[in-house]
Amino acid sequence: QVQLVESGGGLVQAGGSLRLSCAASGHTFSSYPMGWFRQAPGKERDFVAAITRSGSTTYYADSVKGRFTISRDNAKNTVYLQMNSLKPEDTAVYYCAASSGGGSLNYAYVYDYWGQGTQVTVSS
Repeated sequence: QVQLVESGGGLVQAGGSLRLSCAASGHTFSSYPMGWFRQAPGKERDFVAAITRSGSTTYYADSVKGRFTISRDNAKNTVYLQMNSLKPEDTAVYYCAASSGGGSLNYAYVYDYWGQGTQVTVSS
């Protein structure tokens, strides 16, 4: 069982930056590939970024590639999402998730554990 708690959301102007953090409980954090998803009002939950267990490989949605960076610190049981050059269309609730493995990391169904989400609002 893994419990995930996101933090770092807030209100920022377009062009600004935010860094989201996701703290995980438990002693096996390093065994889980991790992902970030986001959901805007009235829309489906969309893939944002993912990272493998060791952090050696990362994946990004086309809409955030070059602006967002996912990273992890297994010693701190934490995964991060650095968001730069933010746009109003990035406004959403951002969720981190942990996968027990198996399947493509850009699909929500491969993730078994989810955080409660943190709101990111980008004003124009």
